[in-house]
Amino acid sequence: MIANERLEHASSPGLIRPSAVTADPPKVNDYDAFAEAYTVENETNLINAYYERPAMLALAGDVSGRRILDVGCGSGPLFGALRERGAVVSGFDASAGMLELARRRLGDSADLQVADLGGPLPYADDTFDDVVASLVLHYLEDWGPALAELRRVLKPGGRLIASVDHPFAVHLMHRQADREAEYNYFDTTNWNAEWTIGGQTAPMSFWHRPLHAMIEAFTAAGFRITVISEPEPDPAARELFPEAIAAKPRFLCFLFFVLRAD
Repeated sequence: MIANERLEHASSPGLIRPSAVTADPPKVNDYDAFAEAYTVENETNLINAYYERPAMLALAGDVSGRRILDVGCGSGPLFGALRERGAVVSGFDASAGMLELARRRLGDSADLQVADLGGPLPYADDTFDDVVASLVLHYLEDWGPALAELRRVLKPGGRLIASVDHPFAVHLMHRQADREAEYNYFDTTNWNAEWTIGGQTAPMSFWHRPLHAMIEAFTAAGFRITVISEPEPDPAARELFPEAIAAKPRFLCFLFFVLRAD
């Protein structure tokens, strides 16, 4: 539910039923395969460029002089925006292709590494003032190891600022597709979709978890929730996407958290 899906997923790619998966399915979440096309889409679309990213920056606030880790940094748009605001930023991503685009954007001196969220991270304890996790946690079945690592690399009192697929929006999408029996809101379930970006079709896999499960995972990892946000789009969206905003000035898409490492 990131690049090419629309408000309340009304024009989202069709879900792939588990029974339709072949014995030798294509690789899911293969950002290397469509890194260029995804980056172009991400730069200017409504939900990333004029909804999710402005919301993350607003929640981060004044970051001048703060050391920040960008988790799943992709091609680096959030990394770059935070750096322009005076932060000292490091980033990692599982996709080498996306990181190559990030290096083109950010320069060879940018601190970028290939790493998987959920495994050991290549950073020392108590390194960062803030961690930003933009639309990445919902790729994981188990948030526990990932949150433990993010808590480890944060300084005491540091912030984790995270955006995820809104669980109510995912539930609404399944309900509209008459799949409530397969995807119960209260269960943690895997669901699949096909994205079409730049003429390429890519299979994607996500994990839905209900709101209470998200909160339990955060608190179990030692975080205290200070903000839960369901923001409006950036004001510029009204001129750039007048029909979409006129139809849905507020919409369910992503859910945002600010958490403190206690």
